[in-house]
Amino acid sequence: MPHHPSPSLRVIFFTWFGFGIQSFGGGAATFYLIHRTCIKRGWMTEHEFTRTWALAQVSPGINLIKLTALAGYKLRGWPGLVAAMTGLLLPSGSVTVLMTAGFSLIRNQPQVQAAMRGILPATIGLSLATGFRMARPLMTQARKEGSPRLGAHVAVTLSAGLLMATGQVSPVLILLLAGLATMLLLMAVPVPATPDGSKAEP
Repeated sequence: MPHHPSPSLRVIFFTWFGFGIQSFGGGAATFYLIHRTCIKRGWMTEHEFTRTWALAQVSPGINLIKLTALAGYKLRGWPGLVAAMTGLLLPSGSVTVLMTAGFSLIRNQPQVQAAMRGILPATIGLSLATGFRMARPLMTQARKEGSPRLGAHVAVTLSAGLLMATGQVSPVLILLLAGLATMLLLMAVPVPATPDGSKAEP
């Protein structure tokens, strides 16, 4: 996918401002909005977005804040980082203050409680759909590199998911173990040569 020209700071600010306004349902909904927009507008490829998301997860802090900072910096440097961060945090911060003041008045209403219960399965669905879309290009590339490499990627993905599901292992440790395991597995499985004699790009 060809990259579009870098957006203006105004576009970056209002794009992330829109994310902040629409990010009902928690981090999964916000992540979905950022991913869809960056890919649709050609600001990042699937591989670039996945690598940016992975980088955001290997340092301490809130992942979506780090993703916003990295994306803003990639698009327009430090001014882009500030524009994206301000746009994301301004509406959500303002609304959160107002909701905190007013939610105590309506939180016991049956309609409000029913709505809150309905948000959770929706966010789970968003997480699964986004995870599948991010995994697809990685698995497609691994399949081009041969069945052994595809198997290595699948094994690491499933193992990380199972470890996370147990709730007994730190996410940081899972990421470090996954990175180490993938490095060792891919070093052990060479990239196959293409018909012209060169190696396939990893």
